[in-house]
Amino acid sequence: MGSNGSRPTCSAKSCFFEFLLICLLKVKYYTLKVADIERKLPIIAIAPKVKVASFNLLGDSKLVDVFAKKMAEKLKDYDFDYLVGPEVKVVPLLHELSKLLKQDKYVICRKEIHGYMVSPIKSRQKGGLVLNGTDAELIKGKKVVIVDDVVSTGATIYEVEFLAKLAGAEIVAKVALFRQGNRLHPKQKGIIFLGELPVFTS
Repeated sequence: MGSNGSRPTCSAKSCFFEFLLICLLKVKYYTLKVADIERKLPIIAIAPKVKVASFNLLGDSKLVDVFAKKMAEKLKDYDFDYLVGPEVKVVPLLHELSKLLKQDKYVICRKEIHGYMVSPIKSRQKGGLVLNGTDAELIKGKKVVIVDDVVSTGATIYEVEFLAKLAGAEIVAKVALFRQGNRLHPKQKGIIFLGELPVFTS
């Protein structure tokens, strides 16, 4: 308290960090258990009265290793030439999975056109994914498996599928780590999931 009994004022910076600390203390977590690994996933709001357990593989090499092995087991009987997936969180999984399945190269659909790209092709969705023309040529006439991390509606996998088919590839399987919620589009019912993540409503 100040000398007159009032609460001392704080600078904008210190007030921001105080607010941030309060927010962090209020965050709730969902416990994810895989093999001998346990992770606390923050529960975040994505819409009014709708929250999800937020999953992120980036930077977690141990979790990537475990999931890559589980996914490789699911795909061991499939005959395919390339793994294809969206950037960015699924990239470490694709990298490890390609090594386990002895694939020399995998293909990433980017979120925007980059200067290094040659004749890129784009999905029809506004702000959708982009496939480099050299990658499109690579998978033309080839069998591919589409890989993602968390799927709710299946919109992202649909975009990857659209680009792969536009390039002339054959989709032999679609696989993801988790299904989240019950909003999956009927056309995406064939996705292979390793597990489920909850959606919280209130």
